Amino acid sequence: MNILFENQNLVVVLKPAGILSEEAGYRQSVPLLLKKHYREQGILNPEIYTVHRLDRDVGGVMVLAKNRRMASTLCKAVAERRMEKEYAAVLLGCPQESEAVLEDLLFRDSKSGKTYVTDRMRAGVRDAKLSYRLLDTVESEIGPLSLVKVKLYTGRTHQIRVQFASRKLPLYGDGRYGGKAGGSMPALFSCRLAVKNLFDCSFYPKEFPFSLFGAGSPSLFSS
Repeated sequence: MNILFENQNLVVVLKPAGILSEEAGYRQSVPLLLKKHYREQGILNPEIYTVHRLDRDVGGVMVLAKNRRMASTLCKAVAERRMEKEYAAVLLGCPQESEAVLEDLLFRDSKSGKTYVTDRMRAGVRDAKLSYRLLDTVESEIGPLSLVKVKLYTGRTHQIRVQFASRKLPLYGDGRYGGKAGGSMPALFSCRLAVKNLFDCSFYPKEFPFSLFGAGSPSLFSS
């Protein structure tokens, strides 16, 4: 497990894509990997609490609490939208606007396991908000690919994937929401996570398709 920062109360890690954010029996998860790591360091009964989620297929920066008190503090920061979340995403196509705020109503269908944009509030519907900035666009065999920096204000399941897909800009590799080209996982990465006075950690992905945008992408993203 790649640890970016830790102290006695919390730990910030790079979650691998394909790994669960929360414990679910014996399935591979971030908490189980961390507990194994700390046991190998001689800590017999490590406490690890998940306080926010990343989709299983999404990798990147994630924070976990080491005790109940910090878990409560971080959960409160999430609920009050004080946890800053920034993502890198590669879209199939190019947004018409270089910067915009996207606001939608999302409905999560538990039977299909998919999230949908809807036009009215009803049971099971929640508001969703993000902003993005277009960083770069490159041409490929399947058309233009765009790197965007996304700031997430709400944390709905599949939110970024659905909000862009509903505007005919699916994420590269995201077969579930119309971005089949290029792989089996969406080109989405949690690049920065921060809570004021507690931690501020960032990491830019180097793997494909993010590598298409050249060595300048990390500096572009941090600006």
